[in-house]
Amino acid sequence: MEKNKTGSEFLHIGNRLLEWYRNNARDLPFRQTKDPYKIWICEIVFQQTRINQGLNHYNNFIKRFPDVKTLAEAEENEVLLYWKGLGYYSRAINIHKAAQQIMNDYQGIFPHEYEEILKLKGVGKYTAAAVSSICFGARMPAVDGNFYRVLSRLFADDFDISNSRAFTYFSELAALVMPENVGDFNQAMMDIGSEICKPKNPLCGECPVNEDCLAFSMQKISDYPVKTKKVKAEYLALTYYFVHRKGQFLIRQRADDFIWKKLFEFPTAIPSDMEPFITGSKTVTHKLTHKNLSIEIWNVEVTSEKQWNDFIAENQYLITDLEGSHEKSFPKPLEIYIQNALKD
Repeated sequence: MEKNKTGSEFLHIGNRLLEWYRNNARDLPFRQTKDPYKIWICEIVFQQTRINQGLNHYNNFIKRFPDVKTLAEAEENEVLLYWKGLGYYSRAINIHKAAQQIMNDYQGIFPHEYEEILKLKGVGKYTAAAVSSICFGARMPAVDGNFYRVLSRLFADDFDISNSRAFTYFSELAALVMPENVGDFNQAMMDIGSEICKPKNPLCGECPVNEDCLAFSMQKISDYPVKTKKVKAEYLALTYYFVHRKGQFLIRQRADDFIWKKLFEFPTAIPSDMEPFITGSKTVTHKLTHKNLSIEIWNVEVTSEKQWNDFIAENQYLITDLEGSHEKSFPKPLEIYIQNALKD
């Protein structure tokens, strides 16, 4: 196949994908609606989360926040709480702000146009294309990692997907195979990419377009997509003090200018007169996108009521316990530490 061919020469590929999708589409709750609010939420939820891991979270989130108005009027900490377990909490902060944006700038009506959807906080080109095509019939390919992988293999195309022009390039490539029903086509590409054309061990024998796939015919599936730019992970060391007394412990809320935005954490320092209460430490590792964390957590069991109260007063820490911590959102390694530290 030559990319510079035009016209309807490759449209049969898109039509075959649609036929496959009609018979094999995953039965998902957000597939039963054209409500742009629900489609938007599902796209954000599943950006960094597999369907089977995030489906219950999506259902619970929609049950609590069934529409833009409910979400916009909610407290940020409650939104974070319902996002608990999904990670990448900046997504929750952004959708909360975007819901308020819709209420203020669009009179509570979800915008219909791609360019307007793109103005919402935290919405990128992929999400705007997905919502506008699925809900409003816009002729926009929702290019993401699935598109890169499927199209790279179909056309045996070595365009570097880490290139800043990749979205535009593969959008043009998608146009060659894109049928009239773009919304279903975008969802078909999502499903074929996650279920068949997997990054590793793809099920080429089950692919409805394997006869048209150049990489498959050349037995070079593993060569595509091409990605040469690798971001070196940054090493980051963090220190926390788990300051506790009689089943209670101290926490504070993080700012929104670094990792783990607006989540709760332990104190990051203690005065020298509290050092005698240290009973040990534990170091845990944790991986974030482009960051490898080494987290040292010191256990500080305070027996002096005066020093406990003085420390709280000087630093304005919040007091919580194991039960209360369930109502707060913590970074995953701290949440695990709490469960282990305070269990019977």
